[in-house]
Amino acid sequence: MPRIIHSLVLLIFFLRALPAQDAAAITLEEAVRIAMDRHQDVGKALANADALRGRIREVRAMAMPEVNIVSNAQRYRDPSFLNAAGLDKFPPELLQALTPFAVNLFDYSITVKQPLYTQGKIGTALKIAKVEAEGTATEVERARQDVAIATVKAFYGLLWSEHNRNLIAETQRQKQLHAEMARTRFRNGVATKVDVMRSEVAVANGAPDLLRAESLIRQSRAQMNFFLGRPLDFATKLAGGFQEEVWRQQSLAEIETEALERRPEIQRLRLAERSAAVQLELAKAESRMRLDLASSYGIAARLPENLVNGKFVRWNTALNFTFPVFDGFKRDGLVWQASAAMRAARLEREKSEQQVRLAIQQGMDELHAAWETVAAARANVQEAETVLSMTQKNYEAGAATTLDVTDAQTAVSVARTNLLRGLYDYSVARANLRWAAGRTPWE
Repeated sequence: MPRIIHSLVLLIFFLRALPAQDAAAITLEEAVRIAMDRHQDVGKALANADALRGRIREVRAMAMPEVNIVSNAQRYRDPSFLNAAGLDKFPPELLQALTPFAVNLFDYSITVKQPLYTQGKIGTALKIAKVEAEGTATEVERARQDVAIATVKAFYGLLWSEHNRNLIAETQRQKQLHAEMARTRFRNGVATKVDVMRSEVAVANGAPDLLRAESLIRQSRAQMNFFLGRPLDFATKLAGGFQEEVWRQQSLAEIETEALERRPEIQRLRLAERSAAVQLELAKAESRMRLDLASSYGIAARLPENLVNGKFVRWNTALNFTFPVFDGFKRDGLVWQASAAMRAARLEREKSEQQVRLAIQQGMDELHAAWETVAAARANVQEAETVLSMTQKNYEAGAATTLDVTDAQTAVSVARTNLLRGLYDYSVARANLRWAAGRTPWE
């Protein structure tokens, strides 16, 4: 009993520790790893890979011997000999003795069937199975990459919404401080009632922005939790920030070459093209000569006690030779379809390669534009903060109005928002470009 209680205590402690572990702040890399382990799309790709492996085993069975144990027990009455020609010429006393009775017949045997020669049909089917086996890994990798880039975007989306809420809250705090300053100056007789009302209106106008920012955080966190396989309202916390490292210059041609070698969907289309070529070989092998071996060994007896008697053993061995003469142009139709499928696979691969080149070109343009935006926004933030500081000092000295301070605060808020949006755009563009190049979308 003490051991059981001790085990229950340890189990409860372990279960209570799990939520605390999940609630810890996670980095971008940890978020992607959790998503790839838990997301349904990856699990579905793994399930499809398992199904394909089963299909491969089914195809390979075509070249293996088929062995069966067959057993029959029947009771029958067969009067067919009474309908034999010339039976009416038999003596009447003999005809009366020829009376059919119901009898039992028992048999069991083992049968073996083995294809010996199919003019390449089985060998070609095995080639297709081998090509498709190579494609299972690319399908899983593609699902992982798609989940990874979606998780990265959700991570940066939640990070942006939290920083945006902080910016709005800081702006609102500045407005409240200015409103308090205006009221103090009004009480001291150095400000007008209009100054107080303008500052209070600015505070009231900022409240809805803060509420919308809080709502956006909840939505972004729900999307993040969706990829992490957690409850949508789980209090997920993030560790880390936006990507601010300068992209190491690499020629467009080098990135395209890397992408065409590493992108899993391009690899899968190349395998599909190979598979279509082998399918054409399989179609050409249809309705051709084949040779099969069929063999059977067993015992058949009327009485059950004779089922172990060697005298009742029966066996047969046969070589079945088939040479099709005319199949109604079935083979020609299959060859026609396979040729068209091969052309379609080649065109699909060429189109996807062109789409990859286009995505990389667009990704490079978006990355450079986002980086230029970040650089310009940083300079603008410094200038706007300097203007705000000077305007607040002028207001304290009576050389500026409340409207001047409000305008300066708005300019700082817009500049900081533009910088935050630029950092978000740069981080997402960098992840998109890495994903387009076949790399991990995180660093």
